[in-house]
Amino acid sequence: MHHHGPINDITRREAIRRGVLGAAGVAAAGHGVPALWAAAPAPPKARAKAVIQIWLWGGPAHIDTFDPKPEAGSDYCGDYSSPIETNVSGIRIHELLPKLAKHADKYALIRSLTHGQNGHETAAYITQTGRHPDRLVYPSMGAVVSRFKGYGQGYKGLIPPYVVLTRAQGRFSESGFLGPRYKPFVTGGDPNRSRFVVEGVVARGITDERQRSRRKLLDSLDSLGRSMPGDPNFELLDRSVDKAYDMILGDSGKIFDLSTEPDAKREEYGRTTFGQSCLMARRLVETGVPYVTINYNGWDTHKQHFQTMRRKLPELDAALSTLLADLAGRGLLDSTIVWCSGEFGRSPKIQWDPPWNGGRGHFGRCFSALIAGGGFRGGQVIGASDKTGNEVAERPVHPRDLLRTAYMQLGINPDAKLPNPRNLDLKVMPDSQDGAPEGGGHLKELI
Repeated sequence: MHHHGPINDITRREAIRRGVLGAAGVAAAGHGVPALWAAAPAPPKARAKAVIQIWLWGGPAHIDTFDPKPEAGSDYCGDYSSPIETNVSGIRIHELLPKLAKHADKYALIRSLTHGQNGHETAAYITQTGRHPDRLVYPSMGAVVSRFKGYGQGYKGLIPPYVVLTRAQGRFSESGFLGPRYKPFVTGGDPNRSRFVVEGVVARGITDERQRSRRKLLDSLDSLGRSMPGDPNFELLDRSVDKAYDMILGDSGKIFDLSTEPDAKREEYGRTTFGQSCLMARRLVETGVPYVTINYNGWDTHKQHFQTMRRKLPELDAALSTLLADLAGRGLLDSTIVWCSGEFGRSPKIQWDPPWNGGRGHFGRCFSALIAGGGFRGGQVIGASDKTGNEVAERPVHPRDLLRTAYMQLGINPDAKLPNPRNLDLKVMPDSQDGAPEGGGHLKELI
């Protein structure tokens, strides 16, 4: 084997790095890295292959979405006291969600979620990991799925197995102690623009033709690589470059091109960042990406709550109802879990006094989630809040119960060993015997 001098080696690395390895980092992530941990016990039979997590970032009001309380009076209902019937008898939702009302047979509503935390960071951590904070930072569900259904299972897709559309929350480290390999690929950009500029894949202001010319020039300058055919290091690098260019110019990159979708379908989802993100999520799971999070912000409505609801609820209604119908029509809903919630709800009693002037505060004592697909049974309500939405009245559900049930549907054993660098005896999901203050079971009603 030839020895390459440091000057040549660095020159080639630098030339490649400056040319295309920004995209190659995305393409090559997770490939060729040895497994660090022993195999987990055999998982349960998988009914679901993917998750689309719609994260209502900031915390949506449960009373003004999935758990209306028209009898509670104007101090609780404010502008809205006429919830609508859905296509499932006895289930009513907010009056600004008429399209979702037509699909209630496809989803279950959990109205008794609780963790009692009112801080964004802690509540987001608990809801996405199923753990209360302690000395370890546990991975989010997306990172766990990326490990057990993605890279840990020989995932071959060029697009990483955990994708966030379009911004990271920054509330906590999603990968936790699993490390940077399991961080989500955050797209950046806006899928509602004429060109969705995905970070590391689509270069702003550079045409595909110019990218091809750059590649040709790079190849023509690569005299060192041509002088050493068959060298395994160069072959590995060339494969990474090929993958990077496939992300930019090949079939993998085309996944992000929403111009190939019919205009009528794009309108149905809604020509909003959120609407087009839902369409993008459908395309990603269709190509085999196992976990997609849509971080849909703007739900932290301390002020101007009702004005915001008039804008946000129709956006949510159009996009989420179209996503459910689109997945069902393509035969994907049975294999795709759709989970829509925020980190907590909002205070049922409206804060009329200044400085809030009709806002709602953070509320972790009782909140709601919508769950569909993935083999889960729709057309039902799990749990109940009291007459003002202030307390859980029936069947308290902790986020870990929901996550545990979702892992089982995905074929991930919640009692399997959760890999960690210190080799501690940790499970994917704790049960109630692990010192957890509540929860620990799974939601039999959903299955």
